[in-house]
Amino acid sequence: MYINNVNLSPLVVAEPSESYQSSTILNRWVEVLVDCPGSIGLFTYRLPAQLEIKPGDILSVPFGAQQLGAIAIRLLSQPNVDLPPEKIREVEDIVSVGFFPSAYWELLNRVAAYYYTPLIQVIRVALPPGLLGRSQRRIRVIRGRGAEGSNYLLASPNPSAFLTPTARQIWELLQAQSVGDYSFVYLQQKVKSAYRGIRELLRFGLVESYLEPPRLTRPKLQKAVTLIGTIDHDLTTRQREILEVLRRRGGELWQNELLQICNASSSTLKTIAQKGYIVIEEREVLRTEQGPAFAQDQPKSLNAAQASALETIQTLDRFAQVLLHGVTGSGKTEVYLQAIAPLLNQGKSALVLVPEIGLTPQLTDRFRARFGNKVSVYHSALSDGERYDTWRQMLTGEPQVVIGTRSAVFAPLPKLGLIILDEEHDSSFKQDSPIPTYHARTVAQWRAELENCPLVLGSATPSLESWVSVGTSPPSPLSASREGGQERNFNSSLLNQNSGGRNYYLSLPERINSRPLPPVEIVDMRQELQQGNRSIFSRSLQAALQQLQERKQQGILFIHRRGHSTFVSCRSCGYVLECPHCDVSLAYHHTEEKAPELLRCHYCNYARSHPKFCPDCSSPYLKFFGSGTQRVTQELARQFPELRLIRFDSDTTRNKGSHRTLLTQFANGEADLLVGTQMLTKGLDLPQVTLVGVVAADGLLNLSDYRASERAFQTLTQVAGRAGRGDDPGRVIVQTYTTEHQVIAAVRSHDYLSFSQAELEQRQALNYPPYGRLILLRLSSLDPIQVQNTAQIIATALSTEEEFEILGPAPASILRVANRYRWQILIKFAPDALPQLPDWEEVRSLCPQSVSLTIDVDPINIM
Repeated sequence: MYINNVNLSPLVVAEPSESYQSSTILNRWVEVLVDCPGSIGLFTYRLPAQLEIKPGDILSVPFGAQQLGAIAIRLLSQPNVDLPPEKIREVEDIVSVGFFPSAYWELLNRVAAYYYTPLIQVIRVALPPGLLGRSQRRIRVIRGRGAEGSNYLLASPNPSAFLTPTARQIWELLQAQSVGDYSFVYLQQKVKSAYRGIRELLRFGLVESYLEPPRLTRPKLQKAVTLIGTIDHDLTTRQREILEVLRRRGGELWQNELLQICNASSSTLKTIAQKGYIVIEEREVLRTEQGPAFAQDQPKSLNAAQASALETIQTLDRFAQVLLHGVTGSGKTEVYLQAIAPLLNQGKSALVLVPEIGLTPQLTDRFRARFGNKVSVYHSALSDGERYDTWRQMLTGEPQVVIGTRSAVFAPLPKLGLIILDEEHDSSFKQDSPIPTYHARTVAQWRAELENCPLVLGSATPSLESWVSVGTSPPSPLSASREGGQERNFNSSLLNQNSGGRNYYLSLPERINSRPLPPVEIVDMRQELQQGNRSIFSRSLQAALQQLQERKQQGILFIHRRGHSTFVSCRSCGYVLECPHCDVSLAYHHTEEKAPELLRCHYCNYARSHPKFCPDCSSPYLKFFGSGTQRVTQELARQFPELRLIRFDSDTTRNKGSHRTLLTQFANGEADLLVGTQMLTKGLDLPQVTLVGVVAADGLLNLSDYRASERAFQTLTQVAGRAGRGDDPGRVIVQTYTTEHQVIAAVRSHDYLSFSQAELEQRQALNYPPYGRLILLRLSSLDPIQVQNTAQIIATALSTEEEFEILGPAPASILRVANRYRWQILIKFAPDALPQLPDWEEVRSLCPQSVSLTIDVDPINIM
């Protein structure tokens, strides 16, 4: 019989309060979900007498020849009748006490069902790294206590002479290492047919095989020294000095700090402890991301639009979706801060999601200045220990604010009072791979609904999905402000009801202190060329950069690509140097002066030195084409040698803390110009910036993706919005070869309304989102023929259905990446009448083992 009456479809974790009474039940069992690829369903384990396990606990269990992480699903008083009790293995240990409340568990189930992903994969995304671990088989040399069978070998001058070549290779590998210990997997990679050599070494007793338990993330412990007794006569002068230092420091110090101050040894402290004057004990040290200290920041006065938006948000006490549409620099962050403050006083928490790690330092600093140590960050750039400790701090139930990127949508915050998605339009909120291919905005909507709290979506350029979801298209913030006071009619307009909640559209049509939006100047680079300007900078931008230097102001230069040049081509025969593993050209990266010239692939990271001669015709005339951030900075240094530059792209921000360092240097006036890529567009608030230049807008416009125009408009509008946020007026210069493009026209006039209306008409005519739904099947394999054939087989099988449209199969826009050939099938259907979708397990069964299939629901990137 089951102790917890749980329906397995979907899986539901029993409430933690329903634990076992060990006195009444002698034999206890638990059904678990095991973290092992290919394993589906629940597995039964016996509970050791010393462990009190509750549903939702994370466990370590034996599985085959290894130990794996597992989630306790439900407790049983008797195992399944088909399972012989003697064959049921015992749970090894509890890794973490359960934290899955029913609403959180429902969220994980919903993500698994919607994105067609095994539940354990969703759990892995939700948990910090290292919590679900895996054991591995290792081989080590037997030292000092050799087995009887190996004595004659060890006694010989050259034991390896008696071994086969394979065993000899492994033996020499182990002997070369001081510890003489390698994983079985590593030895298999280094030595062909390694298992035969290992079997021979085991037979001779030269090595032993053992199972290394999972390397699970654990709390960090550190020794602390506490003063407990008064100074007495049985102490030496040195010991009295140490105790006096401890007393002056409040009677408590970390041991390493005390030893450093007193220049003493740990043995001296042990002696004092034995005399009963101090206690030395291990205590946990929290590994959390620490930012600089800030003076307490006070709430700022709000303008009428901000106050109206804040009032509406604060009246929401249950699930509601709010679209906060504010022009760049309109003070959305201040609205967030003042909306969160009363929640913390009520003992509730808030979750703030941002699209990029680069955006978190600036936002985190502002939140910490307001809320102090109640703010923590959670993203993939933290160490495993920092993520683990931050995750556990969330479980305490203390009111707090968590700021994080996409995966933080699963942060286990109890008493959640508000969820905010800043820059909600950004494509970084969507995960392409690995599975689940979730969108943080979609998951945040479900979570807000399950937690019964409001969700605020903030953006200056809302996604068309969010724009349509608020009901009838509301008026543009800009057009509202032009109509003289009409914006108040829309600042807190209730638009419709759905899912038991309500949708609101809130507008912030003006910048703080009524600062104007910067004028956007469009420069036709075709005319520049006709008039003899062959520079990558137009004459208008050159003049603006010169003025920047003269007026001691700051600017931003946006470039679509990182690196130096987008490709290298032979001027004699036209040969383009390509990546040997991908169907893309290699980009030139300049490292430093006199360093070797390097060509790099931006898809698989393959790198090679720049050849002196063309590999095809041996011509020495190789030329760099296109402009990346490196080439632009070099050209700037040549034309404007006195202009101080900082490059801000993924090449210069790889190290931990580099985002904060570079932005701090720029904010402190240590550079005149910030040169960078997409990261510059994502909500950075730099009041001293008066000039924004876009070197080449065309790289954003001409992409084979139905979302290209929307992305281009959002990117250009966002980067333009970095200018003129301070007291000095801003100016934006956009260079392009296609001035007539509708996106360029909309960006020039900051006109979101006309752009969105034109774009939505096209989407509706073609049944693309937000009026239609898409599912993208991505197939890849090392074998180009097999993946193409598999794609054709799957498309043929799907084409029997009449309820949806099949586009493809077709090769991906870049067919080969990292030696894997990629094909795609797009399924398109109307969202209002959900069709009978395919049985995805049947579809997966059509794929041979060598072909990988990813089901991307609601794809953002279809290239």
